[in-house]
Amino acid sequence: MRLLFNVEKATQAAAYLLERRGGRMSYMKLLKLLYLADREALVSLGRPITYDRYVSMDHGPVLSQTYNLIASEPQPGRSPEYWREVISAPQNYEVALLTLRAPTSSLSAAQIGILHGVFAAHGAKGRWELVDFVHTLPEWVNPHGSSIPISVRDVLLASGMDEEEAEGIEEGLLAEAALDELLA
Repeated sequence: MRLLFNVEKATQAAAYLLERRGGRMSYMKLLKLLYLADREALVSLGRPITYDRYVSMDHGPVLSQTYNLIASEPQPGRSPEYWREVISAPQNYEVALLTLRAPTSSLSAAQIGILHGVFAAHGAKGRWELVDFVHTLPEWVNPHGSSIPISVRDVLLASGMDEEEAEGIEEGLLAEAALDELLA
């Protein structure tokens, strides 16, 4: 069972980071910052921000569905409308904030704090510096031109969490996903 991706939180987290950067940045850099924030939220709060799927790609770990929001043409009647209201389509490998202020109504204070901390620690790095950094994360595996799923458990164990605690968080997230699916 998959976690239920939260496009609203993914959009608002991306917008928050874009605002910190002056409203525009390389989408590769944005994807790395979002992964680091989601990873930190998962480890410190026991819940990710976006509930996205993690994958290893050549340039490091990526939030899979967020990547699709950036890189894919929106299909009529599909859900990236909110993303496209707030964040531009890529031009010259960059995306831009389309609103005057980043919306944050769906983000908790703790999530905003994590986004702020990730930007403070990594926001001044260039995209290739970030790629080099995320290649050092233990959960990343070189996919050699493909993509390899990264499980929640992989992230938690790579962060130093013990097996029992990681299993408890993973089971809680799966139960939450099952409930979300029933209510959807």
